Parts: sequence; C-alpha cells; structure tokens
Amino acid sequence: MTLPPNFGRAFDLSNLGKPPIDSSTPMPGLEVDATNLTSEFLPLSLQKPVVVICWSVRSPESVELVRTLGKFALADQGAWVLARVNIDEQPQVAQALQTRVVPYGLVFIAEQPIPFLEQALSEEQLREVITKIMTLAAQQGVGEAPVEQAEPEEDEALAALDSGDFAAAEAAYRALLLRKPNDVYGKVGLAQVQLLIRTDGVDAAKIIQKSIEYPDDVQIQMECADIEIMQGDLEQGFKRLLRLISVLSGDEQKSVKERLLELFALVDPADPRVIKARAALANALF
Repeated sequence: MTLPPNFGRAFDLSNLGKPPIDSSTPMPGLEVDATNLTSEFLPLSLQKPVVVICWSVRSPESVELVRTLGKFALADQGAWVLARVNIDEQPQVAQALQTRVVPYGLVFIAEQPIPFLEQALSEEQLREVITKIMTLAAQQGVGEAPVEQAEPEEDEALAALDSGDFAAAEAAYRALLLRKPNDVYGKVGLAQVQLLIRTDGVDAAKIIQKSIEYPDDVQIQMECADIEIMQGDLEQGFKRLLRLISVLSGDEQKSVKERLLELFALVDPADPRVIKARAALANALF
C-alpha cells in the first residue's frame, strides 16, 4: 500500500461527541501507528486477514464495536488479526486509511485494503461480516475458511427431519428464530419444513387436475404451486401465485403474497426466476 501524499494532514470528524466518563479500560487488538502500518500489518496480511477499526473514545459505538471484535478474535484463536487506530492519537494513520466516519473498518488481505464498515453493527451482524471476510481471504489463499457451526436448534431440526417428524422440526426452527430472528438458515429451514408439511401425503396428480378444473379456487391453486415447487418447476409455481395476486384483494391477496414470499426464501435470491418473479410481484401490487 502506498500512502497518499497528504499523509499526516488533519481531517474533520467534528460530529463526534465528548469522551465518555470512563475510557480507562484497555482496548483489545493491536495498536496501529504510522510506523507499523506498512512494516508489520501489511506483511502480516499475507498470512491472515488483518481487520483494522478506526475508533475514538468520543464514539461509544466504536468503543463497543472494538470490544465485540476483541471477543470474536479470541474465540477464533488467531485465525485473523484485530488492529485498531485511535483517530485522536493517530490522525495521520486515519487519514491514510481515508477515514471519514467513526467507527470505520477495513480489512487487509494480501496487502490489499477492502473497506467493509462505516457504521455500528449488532453483534450478530459483526459475526456474519467476520465470517465473510475469512471466507473471502481463504478464496485468495490467505488463511482458512471458517468452519460452519450449526445452531443446536438446527441440529435438533435436522434430526427430526431424519426421523420424519416434521412437526418437531418446525418447532425447532421456530425456537431458533425466536432466539435469532434474522438467522438465514433458520428462515430457510422453516420454509422448507412448512412446504414438506403442506405436501406430505398429498396426491399431486389429483391436485394438479383440480387446479385445471377450478382455476379460481385459491386454496387449490396454492396447493398446486407447492407441488410445482417441490417438483422443481419454480417458474410455473411462481407464475400461478402471481396470477392470483393480480386478481385478488384484501386478506386473500395478502395470504397468497405471504405464501409466495415463503417460496422465494427456498431459492437463491440471485436465481433469475426469483428476480423475475419479484419484479412481477412488485408490478402486481403497485
């Protein structure tokens, strides 16, 4: 990394408040200064990701963020390095890193800086970010990818699915989402189990025939869409529900829309069929 010609010039972060009353507790991570930034941390980034956080005692959010990352760094046992820049004591380093807000975070991977944070995040969000950083670094030959650890409720749900107990699996995923409402695997798992419950023991051929005979029967059409999704015919399943949404209103339309969103959750959001169906849903609603 080549430092810019204005290295050391002061910068304005006047939006920060006054220092908190107690700022004496030692901060986790390694301190970055003008000397060791290029001599120590950049070479270290060839071996493992170096996460750098620009912080200030005038920003309680940044202090809390550094402390949270410190816990993660300990838990990850040296898989990545936490470094910190006190912008009040090292303004020239903060300027070199193009700090504009606090907290501000970037990661060095193979000596290349990648900004990743310009606001305070929750602990759950931070953990997801660190996981993505480690995965990205491993893809570039730096460090090792994190090992995915399943939540206990997820293990319980999978065991229930293996035994064919869909109700127990649904309860386990609901318990996971109660504890971690934004857990992606929990949301997908719950949607999958609910689809299995709705289609368990259903005579697919009979439902498909009924959908032809009764094109305006909302319940039958929703059941048929479930079957089509189970059979891998995503486009037809989405199209069936979109047609209903375009002609219904009120509670019925809301019910079909919620079912469609549940089915979207089962598919990669980058799938062209999902993207197309989401656009059609927006047009139908607005």
